[in-house]
Amino acid sequence: MNIFDTYAKSLNMIITKLGEEDALPKGLDLKNVTIEPPRDASHGDISTNIAMVLTKQARMKPRDIADFVAAELAKIDDVEKVDVAGPGFINITLKQSVIQSQVTDILNLKGKYGRSDIGGSEKINVEYVSVNPTGPLHVGHCRGAIFGDALSTLLEYVGYDVTREYYINDAGGQIDVLARSAYLRYEEALGKDIGKIPEGLYPGDYLVPVGQALAEKYSDALLDKPESEWLSDVRQFATDAMMDLIRADLETLEIKHDVFFSELTLHKSGQIDKALEKLEHKGLLYTGVLAPPKGTKPDDWEERPQTLFKSTDFGDDVDRAVKKSDGSWTYFAADIAYHYDKIERGFTSMVDVWGADHGGYVKRVEAVIEALTDKKNVLDVRLCQMVKLLRDGTPVKMSKRSGAFVTMRDIVDEVGKDVVRFIMLTRKNDASLDFDFARVTEQSKDNPVFYVQYAHARVHSVLRKAQAAFPDMDVSTAALSAADMTVFSDSSELSLIRNMMNWPRFVESAALAREPHRIAYYLFDLASEFHALWNKGNDNLDLRFIIEDDMDKTLSRLALISAVSHIIATGLNILGVEPVTEM
Repeated sequence: MNIFDTYAKSLNMIITKLGEEDALPKGLDLKNVTIEPPRDASHGDISTNIAMVLTKQARMKPRDIADFVAAELAKIDDVEKVDVAGPGFINITLKQSVIQSQVTDILNLKGKYGRSDIGGSEKINVEYVSVNPTGPLHVGHCRGAIFGDALSTLLEYVGYDVTREYYINDAGGQIDVLARSAYLRYEEALGKDIGKIPEGLYPGDYLVPVGQALAEKYSDALLDKPESEWLSDVRQFATDAMMDLIRADLETLEIKHDVFFSELTLHKSGQIDKALEKLEHKGLLYTGVLAPPKGTKPDDWEERPQTLFKSTDFGDDVDRAVKKSDGSWTYFAADIAYHYDKIERGFTSMVDVWGADHGGYVKRVEAVIEALTDKKNVLDVRLCQMVKLLRDGTPVKMSKRSGAFVTMRDIVDEVGKDVVRFIMLTRKNDASLDFDFARVTEQSKDNPVFYVQYAHARVHSVLRKAQAAFPDMDVSTAALSAADMTVFSDSSELSLIRNMMNWPRFVESAALAREPHRIAYYLFDLASEFHALWNKGNDNLDLRFIIEDDMDKTLSRLALISAVSHIIATGLNILGVEPVTEM
């Protein structure tokens, strides 16, 4: 149950009624109306700006509109009082019994509390990771992988039909470099002294097993052969090996994809030609010459006629090349075809999760989606900033080029999957993030993943102790939901319930904003309130969760904290973190 959605519907009905009674004009647009908790909790439980939103449409003073609406809201049975504040804000205070009853709703719905259908089963494609298959994943890839996976789960939770996708960049020059690097390791596996890895090849030891596997498959059949005879086979073999490695890395974080899409298939299937023909039919391709790069002109730069897309017609800075002067496709051409393929597969919305270094690429891809679909389809690019690795405040250096980078698997092996996933979601995706190995494993309030996990485990510890104190007490969900909720009268208890009451609205807003880090924030806030109530019980014995001589009141308190654990478990599951019951 989303109580804020309930009152949104009530306001809609009230405006319709007032329109029929000629107190307000008919057909007023409510799309910009907000229904949310007031910033100051002393102002009530629900606040709305409806009067200010409608004043221009209705050509009335906001206070006059607010007075009409407030009078109707006051007639609702669950409402204790309605106040009009300032220029026309309407603040609603619910009856205490309504607040108390939320615990029953949460317990009855369990993990479904907060679910909604705002997505309307819309098909949405979330593409994330999509790392060049040239080596294992490092910490930067880790953040985008976790963000994309958590976002996918969040969108599914609110009713979207999500496809999780990985785009394999297996058609570019970097794959030739991979093949040459793997071939060098193949020579090494057959006993050849390869010396220092040449500049420009991948030096990492992760290619040693690939070379050994090549030797097992081909023996010396490829040895001393010209590159033209082995490049194609070694390319495919090495690419497959790297994708197996990447999938294994992702598995350590329990990240899976529904689709692995090969760029190479776009070239072989003629999909690039098909997509560009559509742009050409719209008159959006032409032969032209790009201006030299901004800044110092390279010595070898020269004007070359190329096939260009009119990207500037759609807000980009310059037009973009899709075919080089030698007739080969640019990387952008393959990207156009790939997104066109998504459109043809029926995705009306697409989310691409990229590294921050791809920020300059966003406008051109957004432009081509707008061009291909006449603005009917939406592309939302989410950039993930790099992660700074620290150990006790000292930077941990990494360099993918030297082969000495810190892999994602290294991090997971050291601190665990749950810690990595949660910490990577404690900042907005486009904000920098520090990952300190010492801090993320300490057991204190300063470590958010510990603090949230501890709250969940603490509830289950109380449940175990309660069953020991009252062996005959039924602590099933049915029994807890039937407990007397009217015992909750302390301000801390009611504040905790109001916080939980906000969960459904919070989930929806996080999904619509495409910001799963909001879930981590919410869970930390909820855990903090729970721990504060626990501490308050140390001073006020009547607020303790287990009251030894009162089984009924104990059952009610267990109902309250079980509701907390249900929401924490639900939120952690969205983030891909296991809710532990013991620590």
